[in-house]
Amino acid sequence: MTIFGPLSRCVALAGLLVSMGAAATPAFAAPADVALLKSYIGEWRGRGTLTGADTETVVCRLSLKEGNNDKVNYSGRCTLAGTNLAINGTLAYVDASRRFEAAMTSNATFTGIAVGQKRGNGLVFNLRERDQDEEGKEMGISANITLSSDAINVSFEVVYIATGESMRAQVPFSK
Repeated sequence: MTIFGPLSRCVALAGLLVSMGAAATPAFAAPADVALLKSYIGEWRGRGTLTGADTETVVCRLSLKEGNNDKVNYSGRCTLAGTNLAINGTLAYVDASRRFEAAMTSNATFTGIAVGQKRGNGLVFNLRERDQDEEGKEMGISANITLSSDAINVSFEVVYIATGESMRAQVPFSK
């Protein structure tokens, strides 16, 4: 029996890019915050490793484009061992919450919202969620996404609550 089946791998891939979208609409976001978000507009490519029961290469593409109301929309695709993951979302500064937020939807039924903070000249998004795999096993999902001037770095981990088994991914992106 494979501990990490195709859906689990899709959930893991979904976490790789979970920081790239926000559901809330910003109201009067500060110009500097909007400019920071827009500085990531462009085409990004990433290649990294997913480790768990096996080690596999992950290859991703990510396109960020200007959206409505000072948002940045994104769409992405990752491949892993013949499995494809498609994701979509929007980055935004939510003035009412006074923070950056990112959420996403995927073809792996995974959705999530990450909170972002300025760190130096970039942004760092963190996500902590619980979900279930295709067999109903509960898992903890965490992601850390760092956006700097010339790179996006994603680290991601899925831990099965009952067994402690895990899989981790690291994918650096560049333009």
